[in-house]
This record gives sequence, structure tokens and C-alpha cells, in this order.
Amino acid sequence: MTAALAEARAAAKRGEVPVGAVVVAPDGRIMASAGNRTRELRDPTAHAEILALRAACAAAGSERLPGHALYVTLEPCPMCAAAISAARIARLYYGADDPKSGGVAHGPRIFTHPQAHHAPEVYDGIAAEEARALLRDFFAGLRGA
Repeated sequence: MTAALAEARAAAKRGEVPVGAVVVAPDGRIMASAGNRTRELRDPTAHAEILALRAACAAAGSERLPGHALYVTLEPCPMCAAAISAARIARLYYGADDPKSGGVAHGPRIFTHPQAHHAPEVYDGIAAEEARALLRDFFAGLRGA
């Protein structure tokens, strides 16, 4: 989660919502890491999770990542949760929960949906306070508070 938090901090410095993600191979190697780049790339799908999954799949030479883990600083949205399922990620670790836009423990709860092809093991609350603080500070800065 330390690497994901570093990606989130880098995203904030770029003016992006501070979310970071890291894909870890079964042997513990970091396969890919990314932070949000939706504004920079002018791409609403350029969430940290999507970018990290794309890079890890390219490195693995496969559209699936069985046995891999994904660490992300914020509960994935429904789009990202669906991509995590499609990639067959084995374990998802996330920090802060997202009652407004989350898709794992909140909202549509993608992994419990009958159409989900795969549900990873989910571990939440990892470094949650630090992840929350990054988000809180970022949005306070936007509001000028």
C-alpha cells in the first residue's frame, strides 16, 4: 500500500484526484503502478486501477492476471471493480471506503452481482486514514479551505 499511496500523492501534485494503484505478481514483484490521470489524458476511464491493470496485463502478455493482487488507496468505483473482475485479480486491498461512488462495499457491489465472472478476496481499510487524509486535503484545497 505504500507504493499506492506514493502514486496517490503524485496524482495530487498533478492536480488529479489522489488515488493510486499497484498490481503485485504472485511472487511479490510490483508489475505496474499508476495514479489517476483522467484530467491529464482527458479520459474518464484513466482511473489508477484501470491504468495499472492495463500496464500489468501488457507486462504479463495476457488480459488476465490470476494470482495477482491489486492495492488501491480508495474503494474502486463500479467501472474499476468490473475491470478487476474481468482481469481475474485474486486479491483486492483498498484503503478508504467510498460511500458515494464505491462499487465494492457500496453502491452496486459488483463482486456480489450474479453477472460478475470473478470475485477477488477483498481486504479493506488498509492505510485507510492516510488515504482519507490525502483525499480530504486535496478537496479542501480545491474549495480554498
